[in-house]
Amino acid sequence: MSIVRQILVAALGVLLGAAPWLVVSFALAGLMHEFVRPERMQSELGNTGPLALVKATVSGMLLPICSCGVIPIGLGLYYSGAYLGPVLAFMTATPIINPAAVLLAYGLLGPQIATIYLVAGFIVPVFIGTVANRLAGSEISRVEAAVPVSELATQQGSLRERAIAGVRYGFSDLGVTVSKYVVIGAFFAGLVFALVPPSFIDTYLGDPGLLSLATITVLAMLMYVCAVGHIPFVAALVAVGASPGTAITFLMVGAATNLPELISITRLMGKRATALFAIPLVIAGVVVGWIANRLLGPGFTAMTDPSRDSGTVKVASWLIAVVPPWLQWACTAVVVCLAAWAYRGQARRFVQRVRASLA
Repeated sequence: MSIVRQILVAALGVLLGAAPWLVVSFALAGLMHEFVRPERMQSELGNTGPLALVKATVSGMLLPICSCGVIPIGLGLYYSGAYLGPVLAFMTATPIINPAAVLLAYGLLGPQIATIYLVAGFIVPVFIGTVANRLAGSEISRVEAAVPVSELATQQGSLRERAIAGVRYGFSDLGVTVSKYVVIGAFFAGLVFALVPPSFIDTYLGDPGLLSLATITVLAMLMYVCAVGHIPFVAALVAVGASPGTAITFLMVGAATNLPELISITRLMGKRATALFAIPLVIAGVVVGWIANRLLGPGFTAMTDPSRDSGTVKVASWLIAVVPPWLQWACTAVVVCLAAWAYRGQARRFVQRVRASLA
């Protein structure tokens, strides 16, 4: 297989995994834009207090959406009056941890690693939100871009009509904007996957002496990792000798970040917002991994059968949403079409320049 084909296949794999959650998030963000008043968002998340960070983190922990899918919802919160700190806390917590991931971690990784994973899944988003609130500048809030209250008060139409208007906004405005950056990010993620084959990742993650926790963190940021989907993979690595800290660091940072997400945050929220999201996450990932290794020690005994069918695994499997292949392809087609629509102006100008040069 040629390198170009490998890149495209890997990028398509990223899109197939993310697209269903993106489509759901476009709809949810549109409905939130239509029905949630800015003053309500400001009262709940429009401040720098610790309670707002806790609310955003707990809300994210209960929502099973991947790091790509959380982008539209996070942007919806941000442009409806939520402060940057709570938004980044929400966008960190949502992909890292959810009820299915917690149960699966307890069933496959054991109570020691799973408890550290659960505690860190709450503390790290709050930490990132606190840093963002302290260090953010003009991007601390985008409330001035929100719909004025007077305009919301005069909106007419039935519940059905407003729901349709919200979904239309979610796809035609937010969806078009986000999709073009997600597709670009998926291409670069495919490039990473093509240049860094799975065998390389298996080898080096399975031997924690070869790579530092910091390197594992950077590697995880470049990949597209689903917390639920990769817990069995991480459990298998721990079972063959990977350190607990390596497993937790890879799982948390890999689930919370990926190239499509980082590119989207940079383009839609600003470079400083991306730095306030990524840098504290890298630091926290290394620290959590180091603490896990110190607490559990070199004599840590992994579960001998990470594939066992325990009661918690059965419950987790029941909570996991299985997306059929046909729906993955359909949602991927929607995302690609939205991205193509976003680039239609650039494509038209490119064709015009080509025609002018040939004339």
